[in-house]
Amino acid sequence: MKSKNVLLVIPSAIVAKGIGQILSETGEFEMRSVLTDLSPSSIARVRNLRPDLIVLDPSVLDQGSRAKGRDMLGEISDAPVVAFFSQYPEEETARRYEYAIALTDSPSSIVWKLRSALEAHSEGGRQEGESLSSREKEILVCVAKGMLNKEIADRYNISIYTVITHRKNISRKTGIKTVAGLTVYALLNNLIDVSDFQEV
Repeated sequence: MKSKNVLLVIPSAIVAKGIGQILSETGEFEMRSVLTDLSPSSIARVRNLRPDLIVLDPSVLDQGSRAKGRDMLGEISDAPVVAFFSQYPEEETARRYEYAIALTDSPSSIVWKLRSALEAHSEGGRQEGESLSSREKEILVCVAKGMLNKEIADRYNISIYTVITHRKNISRKTGIKTVAGLTVYALLNNLIDVSDFQEV
């Protein structure tokens, strides 16, 4: 299996080296390049490198732009973006990214989150008619019950961006784009029961 090309945008060379070591030991990931900022020249490099996955330390951005870092990278790359926090994660900022890893995370936890980010992203490329994953079914049930993205994110301890990614995947696989249509789909496939709506 071809290893995934990972781009790190992290100001600390020591931290970048440590993450690179964790990635290389898995055999699944390859750290191709490290950027220390998101200057115009660095953004140009992101476009040229075409990474499979980006790990971004939001501290490379000024305080007011940290929550927007995911959107900035989304304009220049289709790769999923995982936030890295050297200190206690900023909850509002972390929710903008597919997943968030911290300096205190174990190597296995970091690898699991990176895998999960890639899996959620790759499912988006599957064709209509494919079966939903177990997580997508859980998200679908929540959507059918009228839950907001933030409520779903809180329930499963994932970012809002990940919820949105799952919802896009669900719509692509089912061919249904409206909440009403997804609700009918969930009912017809026995994912929910009419009695569930009486509880909401």
